[in-house]
Amino acid sequence: MSPVFLLKNTKINFKNLQTIRKNIIKYSPNPKKVNIIAVTKTFSFSAIRSSEKNKIFNIGENKIQETQQKIQKEKTNQNTQIHLIGHLQSNKVGLAVLLYDTIQSVDSIKILKKINKSAKTKGKTQKIFLQLNVSEKETQKGFKKTEIKEAAKIAKKLTNIKNEGIMSIGPQTKNKTIIKKQFQEVKKIQRNIQKTIDKQCVSLSLGMSEDYVVALQEGSTHLRLGTILFEGRNKN
Repeated sequence: MSPVFLLKNTKINFKNLQTIRKNIIKYSPNPKKVNIIAVTKTFSFSAIRSSEKNKIFNIGENKIQETQQKIQKEKTNQNTQIHLIGHLQSNKVGLAVLLYDTIQSVDSIKILKKINKSAKTKGKTQKIFLQLNVSEKETQKGFKKTEIKEAAKIAKKLTNIKNEGIMSIGPQTKNKTIIKKQFQEVKKIQRNIQKTIDKQCVSLSLGMSEDYVVALQEGSTHLRLGTILFEGRNKN
């Protein structure tokens, strides 16, 4: 495994974090249920350590190789939970089950079943989110709106899977009306799954640096924040 170049000495932008926490209280209908996921992609372990020092114990990682590189020599806080939020390739499922507390990017039945099989061999119940492609654009990963209920039914039957919620990526627009409409749609689907299929499907992973306030208003429980949270984030 060749090393991945990671930006060192990264720390939380405390001023921005204070604003985020104030906005959680101001805009969320259930502030106590909101989790900040610190997205530490491209950053060294220093970003994880800084998150922990600021009482953020949910870490979001995009790539398996990068996660391995960070945690093979360093030890996370006992309360820290690492989430995979990037696309999971079929041949990396076994490693993902070993590395991540939660896999948020489950985007196919094939991956879902492979995760269950791998978790079973490891004696683990793997926490997951089902990824919903609410815009149904070909460039985005995730289940279509017509597919996700069936995926939830299958996940419910799998013995080594715990489907904790729905994850989705907002539309690439600054139009808050469009963003709000899509987030409302995701929330409606999540609630329907929770009510009719799986009562454990209680969480909603919505909102990134540019649209997290709208996500809060629509009931997001997991905010995936990187650019706004860390100093030195490359916005490209």
